[in-house]
Amino acid sequence: MSLFKKRVNEFPTPYTCKNAIKEGGLETKLSMILMGLGNIVHGQVIKGLLYLAIEIAYIVFMVVNGIGFIGNLRTLGSVEQQEVWDQAKQIYLYTKGDQSVLILLYGVTAILITVLMFFAWRGALKSAYKAERLHKEGRHVNNFGEDLKSLLHENLYRLFMTPPTAFVFVFTILPLVFMICMAFTNYSRIDNHLMLFNWVGLDNFKTLFDSGSILGSTFWSVLAWTVIWAFFATFSNYIFGMILSLLINRKGTKAKAFWRFCFVLSCAVPMFVSLLIMRTMLQPEGAINVLLRNLGLIAKDASLPFFTNPTWARVTVIIINIWVGVPYTLLQLTGVLQNIPEDLYEAARMDGANALQIFTKITLPYMLYVTTPYLIVTFTGNINNFNVIYLLSGGDPVTDLSSTAGKTDLLVTWLYKLTIDKQYYNIGAVIGIMTFIILAIGALLTYRNSKSYKEEGGF
Repeated sequence: MSLFKKRVNEFPTPYTCKNAIKEGGLETKLSMILMGLGNIVHGQVIKGLLYLAIEIAYIVFMVVNGIGFIGNLRTLGSVEQQEVWDQAKQIYLYTKGDQSVLILLYGVTAILITVLMFFAWRGALKSAYKAERLHKEGRHVNNFGEDLKSLLHENLYRLFMTPPTAFVFVFTILPLVFMICMAFTNYSRIDNHLMLFNWVGLDNFKTLFDSGSILGSTFWSVLAWTVIWAFFATFSNYIFGMILSLLINRKGTKAKAFWRFCFVLSCAVPMFVSLLIMRTMLQPEGAINVLLRNLGLIAKDASLPFFTNPTWARVTVIIINIWVGVPYTLLQLTGVLQNIPEDLYEAARMDGANALQIFTKITLPYMLYVTTPYLIVTFTGNINNFNVIYLLSGGDPVTDLSSTAGKTDLLVTWLYKLTIDKQYYNIGAVIGIMTFIILAIGALLTYRNSKSYKEEGGF
């Protein structure tokens, strides 16, 4: 099965840009230059004027600022801030220099506005062609009021989907494109490129992939631990949650409601509170070490290195993640178990299947079939599990002072330290891109090859 299926248009329409260019009349073809002209000619005056206003606003923006914003992307600025002595005031004054961050942001914004304008142009052209075809066929052409009414009926999805789409575009796509562009610059505290920086091509990627450099060796080490952490954090929770759900749901278990209530109650406590409490208790002078000393299990001047030894720290964060994550998995799997058809079990017993065979042939396959998307989402979430690592260990311990990451740092916590603490924005952008690529490809391939996808529609 191919990774990507050929898209099938479920709502074919003759009112396409291709047909408009090939078969449209003069007014439709002129609409490619003057947006809305075709609509105005065929009676949709207000709609046509709105399209024309959008075009005029775009042209004014590009003439006044847009062309300059895009043009500045070539150099990202060249004028440095300078210190000048003012003889009259007897003080140093600072001249205004270029800010490459703003230049890059404005340039990317201008390009994305141009992309949006292209889609608006397509919409205007198709609308003009539709009005022309309807007019020639003697059919009714909607006026502006009728178009507004259609937004409350057959086109209601457009009315409700447009605002969230706009927010996604502004607050997700724009920052994402900005971050991608930043990965190809030298924007960092290194060599003082915080105000003025320029394009460096693939140098940042080469640095990160070079295992001989400090950043490169750190990247591969953090990546390996991130994958190990995500694997154990995902499947340990799943396995223990499965065991508990099976124990609680078995027919011989008494007080099922009580046991479920206990786990639901643990979910009611905010996770960050539980993590901070555990972090405090596991410190060298925390409650756990003090209790062990008082019981004589460790020496009076000793303490268990929960967060000071790399191996201990990694095992500790995995175990605590099991403690805070199992209740959620338990609730998920309980719902799955309760929906397995009893007829399957009855048929298996009649065929002489034992408990182990029933579990391996019915229960487990059904649970995996239903929860595979959940496992993929959980694995992805654990790759980016900032809270557990940062609130528990803070990425510690740091055994190499030259390294910018601790032994429990994930890619996401390391990215945070690189950008917020170290101001290595370019390297942080590269890590963000690599994390996205790894997760996107991994999640897509896994889901496409899962039974849940291949046999969609039934177990």
